Amino acid sequence: LGRRFGLTDTNCVTAMSNVSQKKKDYFEKLTNLVKTHEKIILVKADNVGSHQFQTIRSDLRGKAEVLMGKNTMIKKCFKSLITTKQLPASYEILAPHIAGNVGFVFVKNTGDLKDVADTIRSNKVAAPARPGAIAPCDVWIPAGNTGLEPNQTAFLQALNIATKISKGAIEVLKDVHLITIGTKVGNSESALLTKLSIRPFAYGLQLAHVFDNGSMYDPSVLDITDDDLEKVLQSAISNVAAVGLETGIPNKASFPHQIAMAFKNVAGVALASDYDIPQTEAIRKFLADPEAMAAAAAAAAAVASGGTKDSAAKEEKKEEEEEEEEEEADMGFSLFD
Repeated sequence: LGRRFGLTDTNCVTAMSNVSQKKKDYFEKLTNLVKTHEKIILVKADNVGSHQFQTIRSDLRGKAEVLMGKNTMIKKCFKSLITTKQLPASYEILAPHIAGNVGFVFVKNTGDLKDVADTIRSNKVAAPARPGAIAPCDVWIPAGNTGLEPNQTAFLQALNIATKISKGAIEVLKDVHLITIGTKVGNSESALLTKLSIRPFAYGLQLAHVFDNGSMYDPSVLDITDDDLEKVLQSAISNVAAVGLETGIPNKASFPHQIAMAFKNVAGVALASDYDIPQTEAIRKFLADPEAMAAAAAAAAAVASGGTKDSAAKEEKKEEEEEEEEEEADMGFSLFD
């Protein structure tokens, strides 16, 4: 084979040795990364160019390291490490996902997976809609002046796009849904977008899976915030409390509510039977003097709306003074008496 391409036996041996050395170096690098990193993000690298890869690696410097390679070599390396007990068996979960144009982002153990994922997502490059490409998003042609000359009208009409001539250029009358997500881009659609200088797609590394200390999960888990967890926990506690109240079986979530309900019953009996207990003393005062209860409710509302007890008291005093002034002004005298 070497002689067919004008190579001597010595050149063939040198080339084979270089290939073997490259494979050996790759194996050593992958082995070192796997042993020293417990967090791995699997990414899809479709439609990502070399310059974009350089930008991503630069942005991830100090946080993570990106490694691409042949799937057969990667699988062979993982299988060898697991067989020789250099890696735990939990890494076998990676094997089914090593397919297609896949790469590994090894996150430093002290790094934040969410931060690395956000950095990867933010690195996207606008690209034209090439014929035959699968649309990653819907593409719309906005209504308005296209800047195309009137002789291009037939081209737009072939795509069922309503147009008119305005100020010597073609104007699209309404927004047009040109390409649907997940469908192939046709030649006509691609040509039209090129004429309109529209680059509708944006490509970058796509997060596929996250491997963290032997567990595999979807990248969307990284978007869960503390507020989301708190809402789920509060909802779960409410459900547990509701079950406890409905069945009459106390639990930690329902016990405070059951105590409050029991106190309401005790307070109701005490007030109805004129039996005094310390806990109902304030309630009796409010029932005996409804105006005092209304004043306390107004003060509480003022505090809740951002005021203070002092400001509420001042407001009440001001209202009393205004009432007194009105009473003094209306003393029954008249200029015509």
